[in-house]
Amino acid sequence: MESVISNYIVIVAISGVLSVLLALFAYYKKTDFLGIRAFVISSFTSAIYTFGFALELSGKTLEEMSFWIKVEYLGMPFIAPASLIMVMHFVGLESLFKKGMRAALYIIPFITTLMVWTNDYHHLFYKSIYLRDNTPSPLVDVVMGPWYIVHGSFTFGCLLAAICLMLWQWNRMKRVYRRQIVTILIGLSLPTLGSFLYLMGLTPYGMDPVPIIMSVTSTLYIWAILSRGMLTAAPIARENLFESMRDGVLVTDRSDMLVDYNRAAADMIEGLNSSAIGKPLAQLFLNAGKDALSYVMDAEPLLREEREVAWNKGDEICYYQIRSSPVQKQGGYLAGQMIMLIDVTERILLQDKLRQLATMDSLTGIYNRTYFLELSRGLLIQSASDRSSLSIILLDVDFFKSINDRFGHQYGDQALQHIVEVCSRHLREGDIFGRYGGEEFVICLPGTFLKQAALLCDTIRADIEHSTLHTMIGPIHVTASFGVVEALSPEDTLEELLSEADHALYSAKRNGRNAVHLSQRSEITLFKPI
Repeated sequence: MESVISNYIVIVAISGVLSVLLALFAYYKKTDFLGIRAFVISSFTSAIYTFGFALELSGKTLEEMSFWIKVEYLGMPFIAPASLIMVMHFVGLESLFKKGMRAALYIIPFITTLMVWTNDYHHLFYKSIYLRDNTPSPLVDVVMGPWYIVHGSFTFGCLLAAICLMLWQWNRMKRVYRRQIVTILIGLSLPTLGSFLYLMGLTPYGMDPVPIIMSVTSTLYIWAILSRGMLTAAPIARENLFESMRDGVLVTDRSDMLVDYNRAAADMIEGLNSSAIGKPLAQLFLNAGKDALSYVMDAEPLLREEREVAWNKGDEICYYQIRSSPVQKQGGYLAGQMIMLIDVTERILLQDKLRQLATMDSLTGIYNRTYFLELSRGLLIQSASDRSSLSIILLDVDFFKSINDRFGHQYGDQALQHIVEVCSRHLREGDIFGRYGGEEFVICLPGTFLKQAALLCDTIRADIEHSTLHTMIGPIHVTASFGVVEALSPEDTLEELLSEADHALYSAKRNGRNAVHLSQRSEITLFKPI
């Protein structure tokens, strides 16, 4: 029996040392977890309890052992409420701690400690304390008083409440945090079970097993803190923040496998649900279109840069800004990546609209004069560099003023739109088409000689002449006149070419309209197709 007691004392003392180490480690650990203070209190008071119990077992007289029992109660009554406070922080219920409520949880423990130390005067905690007469080594037994029942009920109530809170949060937590829940549940359940068995008289030699159990739970907590990042932040609070973010967030491991995601990401990505956990990121981006898929495939995970991509979402196209950043564990160990998806569809569409307003003619939908000149100037420089041909066409709607005067501006606008529609049918993808002003239009034809441009003009002219504009008031016949010029020298400027085309255009208008005139610098001639 004495060897059993000696072994018991050694194990309990080790448990006390572990509790002290755990308290010191938690106290000096840098963390955002607000419940860390309660965890330190729980660990420190556990150490007082276990050391006191070890010294109780080593005592030889009733007086000596009674004193160490009093020391035990400097710590033991505070363990359960401190654990409950820590759990409430863990599950994000710290808001329930109104002014003074946290301190109220320690009222009964303080009264219990006072009752134990003054028990000789009232016997409300222990009716009696005595040494057993059936054991070779001295062991204390007690007869419970009324406050002992209050203390026991409060202690079990705190522990059961903490356990219930953890179980309540089980389904609400992502799988990545459930190991922490299991750790805390074990740390709460084992001492609770041990205390229950002790009160029922079902423990070996009738000794309190809780101090030994605490050596197991302390070891478990130390392992969880070092390997699982336990108590670095309140998971529920972090989870709520994660889920309440307006931007989508994806978390991947080092192999680019999906580890976690938030609600916003599920709304932004079709098919993103719990079954996608553990699948490659590329598979998740597969249906989003080549623009999104290239983000995953074109670079190593750690080399991905911020990018805006077009994203297929059902029948619509959205635009997401994608940012990625490394996820590191303690010590700088790379654990994976966090990818943030920011919906910039509204901004992109607004920018496109502003760009369209800045570059396009609102009536006809083709380039406005400013943007046409910008694009054409670039093509002219390129043609001079490549020594390739380039031609400019100016065209003017014949008798446009009379159309406005006779039919009204509404039908004049329709006539301009009709001209644009006819011209567009004959232009190539690389040709530049713009509204030069009023009823004048301009076309830049890269890689086109004068004769080719003249043939195109005559085709367009004939198409306009024979394409009747049908309106609510009846058909309107429209014709147009054309002036064409070719860049002959690398020194030609766009302004010079437009001036020459303008001379040719007005020559066509002075000589009967509905014609194509060519500027050959020294002379202007009527184009007659063979």
